Amino acid sequence: MDEQASGKYYLVKCIGTTNLVPQPCKEDRVVVKIVDYCPIGCRGTINLSDQHAFSAIADPNAGRIKIEYYL
Repeated sequence: MDEQASGKYYLVKCIGTTNLVPQPCKEDRVVVKIVDYCPIGCRGTINLSDQHAFSAIADPNAGRIKIEYYL
C-alpha cells in the first residue's frame, strides 16, 4: 500500500496460498485500517499485524497468502 492508503479502511479476503499450505483461506472477510505504508518496491503488500485479523480470513500457519482488498 502506498502513503495515500494510510488511515483508510479496507475489506480484505483471502483468495489463495503463496506457499505449500493447502487451502489456507476461510470464507470470512475482515475490515482493516491501514496505519502505515509500504516503501517503494513492496508492490501492494498488506501486513496484517493483528493476528486476529489474519486468523479470521486464513489459517495462521499459512504465513503469507494472496488477498483481494476493497476500499
